[in-house]
Amino acid sequence: MSLDPHAGPPLPDPAQAVYGISVTAELTGVGVQTLRLYERHGLLTPARSDGGTRRYSSNDLARLQRIVALAAAGVNLAGIGRILELEDANAVLHARLRGELPPD
Repeated sequence: MSLDPHAGPPLPDPAQAVYGISVTAELTGVGVQTLRLYERHGLLTPARSDGGTRRYSSNDLARLQRIVALAAAGVNLAGIGRILELEDANAVLHARLRGELPPD
């Protein structure tokens, strides 16, 4: 088996929490206080390290992009929460239809 020397290191699993709050803020352009606000409203739920530090995954960054887009469209935080809740429920239903999840 030969390895491609140009392939670079493997990317983390999209669900693996690897980014601290400052890195997440820098990558997304969303301020640290805004990230904390979104967490307080239940829009984002980053993992916590053993020391209590927030750790964001690639999945969290994708969700954050959706939150930012909805906020830019003028949707308030309660509305964003409801939209995300419905989108999450819809994704579960689609996964069940595809046989990826057992029926309830």
